[in-house]
Amino acid sequence: MTNVILIMLDSLRRDHLGCFGNDWIKTPNIDSLAGEGVMFTNAYPEALPTIPVRRAMHTGMRTFPCRGYVPPKGDNVLIPGWQPIPREQVTMAEVFRQHGYMTAHFVSTLHMFKPSMNFHRGFKVWEWIRGQEADRYRVPLSGDVEDPANLPCDLAYGCVGHTMEQCLANMRGWETEADWFPARTLGKAADWVERHGDEGPFLLCVDEFDPHEPWNAPRNNLELYFDTDSYQGRRVINTHGGPYEFGPGELEYTLAQYAGEVTLCDKYVGVLLDSLKEKGLWDDTVVALVSDHGHNIMDHGVIHKMPDHMYSELMDLVYIIRSPGGEAAGTECGAYVAHHDIPVTLMGMAGIEPPWELDGRNAWEWATGAKEESRDHATCIFYPWLWCRDDGYVYMTDIDGTQEKLYDMRNDPGELENLAREMRGVCDAMRELLWEEMDGNPPRYEVMREGHEWYEYPEIYDPTSEASRKILERRRARG
Repeated sequence: MTNVILIMLDSLRRDHLGCFGNDWIKTPNIDSLAGEGVMFTNAYPEALPTIPVRRAMHTGMRTFPCRGYVPPKGDNVLIPGWQPIPREQVTMAEVFRQHGYMTAHFVSTLHMFKPSMNFHRGFKVWEWIRGQEADRYRVPLSGDVEDPANLPCDLAYGCVGHTMEQCLANMRGWETEADWFPARTLGKAADWVERHGDEGPFLLCVDEFDPHEPWNAPRNNLELYFDTDSYQGRRVINTHGGPYEFGPGELEYTLAQYAGEVTLCDKYVGVLLDSLKEKGLWDDTVVALVSDHGHNIMDHGVIHKMPDHMYSELMDLVYIIRSPGGEAAGTECGAYVAHHDIPVTLMGMAGIEPPWELDGRNAWEWATGAKEESRDHATCIFYPWLWCRDDGYVYMTDIDGTQEKLYDMRNDPGELENLAREMRGVCDAMRELLWEEMDGNPPRYEVMREGHEWYEYPEIYDPTSEASRKILERRRARG
């Protein structure tokens, strides 16, 4: 039987890998994997961000267009689609386990283990590596969070991103590279392979939150891309999503921090893959490496993920699959694929029939030519914005259709000139594709992001409260 490994790296931009054309960031291990596998060049998320992606990736069912959204109790992220895997949906791990596979999950993505979440369903072994981003692992810092004195050691030169008061608190006690998350998450997965890899077929899922922000590359990685000796800007930069004003040299420093984290992730992907080879399992294992999305780093004037900025830097996925037999090694596949195709593809490569019809398709059959690809476009939702792409154009619109963007990807791959006014026919056709796939109008939600768990705000459910009055006024204004 065939072993299966799925590696998810959060916020990994496609254009930051050598195998996808980057000539300045060092990613030798992922590049090597791509050389032995297939790179999918039209891979895009079908619903954003973190949790909607993982729902699709673990079930083979689309999250788009995020109907039936109920805010999960115990979470302050209020985005339609951001909720547990529906009880009626079966997870990939449950299917593999029923077919005699040992199932294991090593995760540093905090959102998957928040109250009410259930993303460890079907895994016989699972471990949450604590402390990423806003994980409530330690008491948050108070005072000036941008003070470099908050950094734990010399190897941690700096940190860039939001939720700094929690992130830096969680980094207390770090001393060596072994304390960084890629070393811990991918390292634990490698140790598990060394201990248990020959005990029978396994499905091993590794979900590493890096290179998600905050970015805090070890100094040796950072200095591959940046001269720290001459830097005069802030070492700790507490950002916020949207337009952001950097001081002299600070954006270059931020880009180098991100690049350093990418290289760090690549190193420990190599550690995991080497454990397979040392165990003699390389020729018996399917390996898939994907990202959930990329990241905006001032490419179009904003930093961090923004629903109205669904540009290539956010939407282009890393999506690499290697067959144990080396079939189609070193090739590219231009079929339109997304996260809901991953379970069906991995089941098919392991010889497992899905328990019933899923939304996803076996992308490996498209890569090898066993079947003709069946899609000519991709669609996505990042509430309250929708996105559609085909071979010629990218189209974005808010759910009301009051704001639209259209880009000619053949002549304007940087998505700089909005053609929505000039090319109404193309906009209308792509809008029709979106509405057809939604089977009607998109759902509408009143989403209040107050920065705390929604159940701590009883006034939201009090019809006489100020919050309820404002919601009612907005509904009346819309008619």
